Amino acid sequence: MGSASFLKRARDLLRIRNQLMRECLAELLSTFVLITISLGGAAQKITSEDTKGNLLTSYLAGALAVMVGIYIAGGISGAHMNPAFSLAMCLTEQFPWWKFPIFMLVETLASFLSAGVVYILYYDAIQYYSNGTLTVSGPRETASIFATYPADYVSVANGFVDQVIGTGVLLVGIMGIMDNRNKGVPKGLEPVVVAMLVLSIEFSMGANCGCPLNPARDIGPRLFTYLAGWGPEVFR
Repeated sequence: MGSASFLKRARDLLRIRNQLMRECLAELLSTFVLITISLGGAAQKITSEDTKGNLLTSYLAGALAVMVGIYIAGGISGAHMNPAFSLAMCLTEQFPWWKFPIFMLVETLASFLSAGVVYILYYDAIQYYSNGTLTVSGPRETASIFATYPADYVSVANGFVDQVIGTGVLLVGIMGIMDNRNKGVPKGLEPVVVAMLVLSIEFSMGANCGCPLNPARDIGPRLFTYLAGWGPEVFR
């Protein structure tokens, strides 16, 4: 009885009552899980030289991570996890504009922290694979674990168009899934369908630029690699 009473008092003390704070923490946690799994999939593929992971496992990790993130925060913050999605919600008047920069900062922070965790998790593997030299290009580059880089043949203009189209397809697909006027997805399975949408885009539009589809997923980890030793080359 005493233990139950203590736990109840502890829950009451720790409960966050401010709605904005609850939403920000939900976005932080869901985005953190999303990016940690996504980057982990890339790290496993690259550092093992495709022996313990490949392009398919990397894509699956990213898509399933989206599903997990939505299940974590969908009922609290909407599980945006992506500034592009937050912007689309603002443009369709389903999300207040004043929250947009807050969510964007929280999602970018979560991505930065995720990059740090994956770097720690795969530190030995990264050092072994790269021979202790952190590079952005070359046969032993490791920067692409954390951020996406265009293929050598892709111009800046083509890369920009690539991301506009890929992110646009993602947003249109999500809006269609969310629209109650359309043929509904069974309740509770919406995250699974969104994950399948993400996977389909990765399978069909990932060759040019790696298919990030998410500014926070790219900016946060890219900034981390800049600070962690890869240098300014990560922005070139």
